[in-house]
Amino acid sequence: MKKYNFNAGPSMLPREVIEATAAACLDFDGCGLSLMEISHRAKNFQPVLDEATALVKELLSVPTGYSVLFLAGGASMEFCRIPYNFLEKKAAYLNTGTWANKAMKEARLLGEVVEVASSAEANYSYIPKGYTVPADADYFHITTNNTIFGTEMRYDPDCPVPMVADMSSDIFSRPVDVAKYNCIYAGAQKNLSMAGVNIVIVKDEALEKVSRPLPTMLNYMTHVKGGSMFNTPPVVPIYCAMQNLRWIKAQGGVEAMDKRAVERAAALYGEIDRNKLFRGTAKEEDRSLMNICFVMNDEYKELEADFLQMATERGMVGIKGHRSVGGFRASCYNAQTLEGVNALIQCMKDFEAAH
Repeated sequence: MKKYNFNAGPSMLPREVIEATAAACLDFDGCGLSLMEISHRAKNFQPVLDEATALVKELLSVPTGYSVLFLAGGASMEFCRIPYNFLEKKAAYLNTGTWANKAMKEARLLGEVVEVASSAEANYSYIPKGYTVPADADYFHITTNNTIFGTEMRYDPDCPVPMVADMSSDIFSRPVDVAKYNCIYAGAQKNLSMAGVNIVIVKDEALEKVSRPLPTMLNYMTHVKGGSMFNTPPVVPIYCAMQNLRWIKAQGGVEAMDKRAVERAAALYGEIDRNKLFRGTAKEEDRSLMNICFVMNDEYKELEADFLQMATERGMVGIKGHRSVGGFRASCYNAQTLEGVNALIQCMKDFEAAH
C-alpha cells in the first residue's frame, strides 16, 4: 500500500533526495568511504558545504553582508543563541504559540521581554495584528509558521526595529525579504533536510554588539569565522540539505514552492470548508499552508477515531492533530504532492458519504 506522509516533522523529503543521501552513506563521492565516516575536513566535503551555502543565498536572494551557517542543536538551541547575541536590554516577541513561548522563556534569562501581542486566549487560532513594537527594543522576534496550531505569517512585516524570525517550518516555501531581518533561523527537518542541522542566516554587522561575554559556541561570530566548521558539523544532514536545495532549484525555486503550497492548501481547505463533517481550527485569513489543522464538527465528534482509522488504512501517515488542538493535522511541506493531498480529500469525501 502506498504511504502518504503528512508528518509535522521530521517530515517528508523528495524521494530522489533520500536516495542520493542513502547512496552517499554507502560510498561518498566514489571515495570508498561512507559519508557517515569521512572527516569533515576532507577535501571532498568542503564543496558540499560551499554548494549548500551558495544555494541558500541564491534561492532566498540573500543580500551581501549576511552569513549562512549550518549548526547543531535544533531551533531550540537558537532560542538561546538569539538573546545571547542580540539582547542587550529589551526584546519584543509576538506570542503565536508553543514555540514562540519557548523562545521567550530563553530570552527572559538575559533581559526584559515585552510580549507585544498574543493569541493565547483563542488557543492561538489567529495571528495578532495591530500591535506596537517598542521603538527601543533590541529586536522583534516572530515565529512565521506555527506547526501545532496551523497559523502562518506568509509575509515579512514592516518593523521599526531589527527583526529576528524562527522560520523552521516554512523556510524555502516562499520568497523572503531577508534584508528585513537581522537573523533568520530554522530547524532543518521540515523543508530543508533531515533532522540534525539548523540553518542560520545572520547579518554580519549586527554581531558582537552586546556587552556581555559570549560563550564560544553561543557566539554566532565564532561560526561565521569558522565557516560552520568551528567544531565537527553534522555532515549527513548538511549533505541531505544540499541535495534538497538542488531539488528546490530544479523545481523552479521558492517561487515554485509557493505556488505548489497555495495549490495544495486551496484544495484541502476547500474540502474542509465543503464537507459537513469537518471544520478548520485557524481563522481563515491566517491559515497555514504548511500545517493544515482541522477537527470534526461538534455533532460528529464521536466519529473522530473512525476517520483516523480509515485514513490510516488508506495509507495516510501522521495526520493525528497535536494534543493542544486535537483532531487532525495534514502537514504539507515542499515535498508533499498534490496526489497525496487528493488522496486525503477523497478519504474525507468517502467518509462523509458513509456517515
